[in-house]
Amino acid sequence: MPPTIIIPSAGKTAAAKHLRASVTRNEAKSLYREILRTCKAFHWCDEKGIPWNVKLKAEARKEFEASREEKDPLIIARMLVTGRECVQQIQRKFNDADRRCWERIQTDSTYRDGGEKR
Repeated sequence: MPPTIIIPSAGKTAAAKHLRASVTRNEAKSLYREILRTCKAFHWCDEKGIPWNVKLKAEARKEFEASREEKDPLIIARMLVTGRECVQQIQRKFNDADRRCWERIQTDSTYRDGGEKR
């Protein structure tokens, strides 16, 4: 279920109070840094030999630059929430795949060392 952004019914000034530029700027910086940290995990190359972390960083930069001029606080909030959810989903999937790889390595090592296959 997508998150709900609640805007007080007191008018646009109340919405602007909750979504001040400094708050959204800090949240955008935080999201961008989180994306860069997540990109570090993608160390393999594509079919052209370009590392995925370089491609992902460039794409993230392009997306943030394209969104730089957005002024509507609701659209900005929606982009930040969507971006944060996407990064968290990628991190979960990557961590699950990494965990399965380590479990497979552990299973194969146990089997190879004379243990029983599970």
